[in-house]
Amino acid sequence: MSYFKNKVALVTGGSSGIGEATANLLAKRGARVFCAQRSKSLHEDILVDFINPGSALKIITEIRKKAGNLDILINNAGIMKEGTVEDISLEEWNDHLTVNLTIPFLLIKYAMPLIKKNKGSIINVGSIEGLGSNPNHPAYGSSKAGLHGLTRSISVDHGSEGVRCNAVAPGWIDTKLNIDFIKNLGKEKKMTKKLKDIHPIGRTGSPKDVAQLICWLVSDEASFVTGQVWTIDGGRMTKLSLP
Repeated sequence: MSYFKNKVALVTGGSSGIGEATANLLAKRGARVFCAQRSKSLHEDILVDFINPGSALKIITEIRKKAGNLDILINNAGIMKEGTVEDISLEEWNDHLTVNLTIPFLLIKYAMPLIKKNKGSIINVGSIEGLGSNPNHPAYGSSKAGLHGLTRSISVDHGSEGVRCNAVAPGWIDTKLNIDFIKNLGKEKKMTKKLKDIHPIGRTGSPKDVAQLICWLVSDEASFVTGQVWTIDGGRMTKLSLP
């Protein structure tokens, strides 16, 4: 399939998890894919540390030099550290805002001339924690809620210029990070069953599940879709607990 033939895409955090699955699917469907993160991916890499806000300009400058074009921007890279507001430091709070919100803002800002020229599409990878909250995640949840808000603003301000911007809000996804987290807790079988039970669909999600939604959203098939936060969580946020 060549849905994205002659298209140039940027995926942040493209070396693992949702980012890797998205980059691979975009490439499979014909796109030229750049990935930006600290470690190497299977695609054209721009190695950066997103704790440094200057990395955003470096990425877009590199893409201008190498491709001269950008049609698809996927803001996927993120961090999450646990702790209540009493536990986390101001530095940790600011790190969440920098990586999860400021970097997407700057990438959109610097990429916007190219995106407008090509009437391109932007996807911000948010989280169901931008809609609800897990315990001990005030910094992560706040940054993802902000990313959802940025998504709506971009869609309103730049829709008339042909730019579409949507967000996806994944629930529990079986990334290596999450799988290792379960293993480290012990009682892996019990925890895996518990996770499945809280999802009406009866399973947890895969990175490919999210990648398929993202690739549809940036395709011409979704040309009338913008400004939305797409929950992809197997029905988890819909299911109420028993009294």
